[in-house]
Formats: sequence, C-alpha cells, structure tokens
Amino acid sequence: MSDKQTIKTLYEQTIPSVVSVYVTDSGDDRPRGGAGSGFVYDDEHVVTNQHVVGDSDYVELRFHDGEWRTGAVVGDDPYTDLAVVHVTDLPDDAVSLPVADANPDPGERVAAIGNPMGLDGTITVGYVSGTNRSNPTGTGFTIPETIQTDAAVNPGNSGGPLLTLDGTVVGVNRAKGGDNIGFAIAPTIVERVVPALVADGRFRPAYLNVRTIDVSPTVAEANRLEETTGVLVVDAGGDSGATLRGCDRVVQVRGREVPTGGDVVVGVDGQTVRSTEELTSYLLTEADPGDTVEVTVRRDGAEFTDSVTLGERPVPGSRPRHGRRNRGGHGGRGRRGPLTR
Repeated sequence: MSDKQTIKTLYEQTIPSVVSVYVTDSGDDRPRGGAGSGFVYDDEHVVTNQHVVGDSDYVELRFHDGEWRTGAVVGDDPYTDLAVVHVTDLPDDAVSLPVADANPDPGERVAAIGNPMGLDGTITVGYVSGTNRSNPTGTGFTIPETIQTDAAVNPGNSGGPLLTLDGTVVGVNRAKGGDNIGFAIAPTIVERVVPALVADGRFRPAYLNVRTIDVSPTVAEANRLEETTGVLVVDAGGDSGATLRGCDRVVQVRGREVPTGGDVVVGVDGQTVRSTEELTSYLLTEADPGDTVEVTVRRDGAEFTDSVTLGERPVPGSRPRHGRRNRGGHGGRGRRGPLTR
C-alpha cells in the first residue's frame, strides 16, 4: 500500500471520531465564541483541551457528517490542559479512538486531524520531531513529556488527535511553537489524567512544593558544584513535608545573577533526576498526593536521602462543573464563534 493510500485510509477510518468544538461565552456587551477540536475517547466522552472549553459548562460539537450535539464539560485540568465532554448520543460511526500506552519515538509518521482556522475535517501529515519536551501553560507550570511534531498544528487544531498511521492517538494537539513546530500532550499523560476527569471531574496531581532550576554550567559554577546534573532548589515551601533547603543568596556569574545555597535534587525513588523535566514527569505520571517518596539530595558536598510526603497541587480558580450535576447531551446547532484555540 502506498503512503498516499495509507494516509487516505487513516483519514477515512478516523474522521468520524474527530469533532469540531464550539464554545459560546456571554460577554458584557456581546456574545463571543471560540473553536477547537476533540476526539471520541469512549462511548460517552470526547477529549479536548482545557483552554478550548475555558470556563464553559457546555459546548457544541459538530461531527464530520454534519450532525451536532451539545456536550457537558464534566472535568478539566489546567495543569495538563485536558478536558472531558460528556455526550449521551454519539453518532453511530463516531467510535472511540485508541490511545497509545507508550509515547512515540522521533521519526514516527503521524497525522493531525482537526478544525484549524474553522476548517473542520483538515488533516496534516508529518513526523514526530522530538519527545520529552516541556510545554508551558497559563498556570505557571509546564506540561512534561510533550510530543513535538512538524505536522501543521494551527489555531483550532487544539484538542484534536495526533495519530499514527494505524489510527492510534499518540498526542492531543495543543500549541504551535513556530514554523514546522507543533506540540501535543503525550499519551501517557492522557491515560493518566483523562480517566480521573471522567470519574471525578478532576485530576489530583502530586506536589513537592518547591521551585527548581536545572543545574546548568553557570548554576554549577555559582554553587561550586562538580557536576551539571540535577535540579537546584531555589525555594522550598513550608508545607513541602521535607527538610529541603532553598537558596539564600545570589551571586554574579558573567553578569548574570544566580541563586545559590540550595539543595540539589539528583534522584527520586531510585530514579535519576537530571532536570526539572524529569522531576515533574515523575511526579505527574508515577506519584499521587499522600505518597511518601525518597528524594536523593546533595548538600555541602554530601549526598543523603530524605523521605518526603507529597501534597496535592492546588488548582487555580477551581470550581464545580454544572455539567457534572446535569449531564445533558442533546442535539442542537451551535453558534460559530470567530476565535480558534
């Protein structure tokens, strides 16, 4: 089968399960709306981005065959930018798309399907350009393990699937980083967060309550460290449940102010920590609030292990979802908004 036929087959098999998501918000002076994408996760739920649904309790879903549904937003997580919409009567051909149980490798052929610039049913093709990227959110935190692709991801693609040629979801598209650079939320994070959103309406991420920076050569020089590995604890919250020490002074290195005096975290539960990315990824994918983890720390030239009880990361601006109290999914034609997300 030629590459052209493979892409055509992928599109035909998956497009009924990809939806356009329309949001209508009431402004102070006039209605304003937004648009994004999503995909069928199971018999009653559609996955999209949290930044697509925003604070809306209900969204309009348009399927490829032209059918419309109104869905209730039953859960969202601003830290991973994922949201779940409940729909009671999906079209018959809108079947669930399988989500990979492992992250893809660079070089894999992928396709993004969605609603860029309001052009629903659009497919773009490329490769996995990189993995283990950190992608910032509006919460002040970053999403670890993000998938990078050169398949075109534009405003409106947000929330749609990044697919391998066999129709497996290997990412939830969320951002354009520049020419030929797009980002998608990793499938390991999707499968960690989405079931919690379906069941409880929220995901409870583990929280160490420290602020860290990577030990770069400049940071190592300022702190007189022999190795450029691990993360320097800049601030340690009082409720971190540990005796971790934050930085207490700043020194100048080649005109740059560098914090010094803090602990360097180099491991957690026996796994090496080389960067903030690795620490964040472990906490998000392997740990739960209330867990006690063993943190390996270097301080004043000595290395020791400290037991830390993890807390729960506070959710900014959290509030109950109306849709969780009233799961209403019914047919309806929505208003198309001018914004794509």
